Amino acid sequence: MCSVSRTYEKSKRIWIWTENKQVMTAAVERGWNTLVFLSQNRELAIDWSTIALIDPLFIKEGEVSTPKELQKLQPADEEAENVVIDLLDWQVIPAENIVAAFQGSDKTVFAISKSPSEARIFLEALEQGLGGVVLKVEDVKAVLELKEYFDRRNEASNLLSLTKATVTRVDVAGMGDRVCVDLCSLMRPGEGLLVGSFARGLFLVHSECLESNYIASRPFRVNAGPVHAYVLVPGGKTCYLSELKSGKEVIVVDEKGRQRTAIVGRVKIESRPLILVEAKSNSDDKTLYSIILQNAETVALINPCEGNGGREKAIPVTSLKVGDEVLLQVQGAARHTGIEIQEFIVEN
Repeated sequence: MCSVSRTYEKSKRIWIWTENKQVMTAAVERGWNTLVFLSQNRELAIDWSTIALIDPLFIKEGEVSTPKELQKLQPADEEAENVVIDLLDWQVIPAENIVAAFQGSDKTVFAISKSPSEARIFLEALEQGLGGVVLKVEDVKAVLELKEYFDRRNEASNLLSLTKATVTRVDVAGMGDRVCVDLCSLMRPGEGLLVGSFARGLFLVHSECLESNYIASRPFRVNAGPVHAYVLVPGGKTCYLSELKSGKEVIVVDEKGRQRTAIVGRVKIESRPLILVEAKSNSDDKTLYSIILQNAETVALINPCEGNGGREKAIPVTSLKVGDEVLLQVQGAARHTGIEIQEFIVEN
């Protein structure tokens, strides 16, 4: 273990430990310009400082290899604002112990990580996570992957713009293959997935978290729609419901547009009776937005929370009627492999 006295910056920070110039360049280009060096590598730090704006830190290499050493995490140097810990092959439990040990402390604790996946363990331990990681790698791909993870985290902190839409049509549509998406996370009332028949407008489909007389609450599930429908996934992309599988990520959204990522645990595709719903965002809008859903009491769309007048947030599709208001996300119509593109397109 080693202590480094530095100015306290953001809550989640990344330092890079490498001897590879390409890794250093990729990190600096992504805003990670704090580079860690062993004390004997001062010449390398001086050389890199001539070609990039870096903030070099020099430390003595050490490690935590036994449970007894984990109990001595608080450094003797009370002036040290940052603590760097090398846990060798230890991962989840030590990370949780460190978070607990430094809870309420002004110190920022960094764990040395040998891969992006290991870095995520340290950043997410006990939900709060460590203050940062030192990514010790010689592969540029590791820097790119960790940056992509942070981009997804930042994306989830932004509010999505949701639009009120008025239902203009509700019709029985016959039989089809619908998809239930079971997540590794529990959803609260008002949360669901953004799904639609066309990419131009995705409806906020409520989870099965509400109690009903028909079936037990399943707060991990969204009965999302048929196999052809689009669903919002991280990175501002969509994919078909039929493409979802265990381990993939989707965006969970609530009625206020707050979003978070969730991991798909299971997907169930079964033949069920369907219902077609169409809506317009306002009376002057000629664009129709549509979604097909299972015709069941447990499947619901979310109505605007503003001016609800005591109504439930979720409207079961079996009770849905022309004139009801629902929430959707309006976006660009053209998509190529789930990515929005500027292109002339007609979809009916």
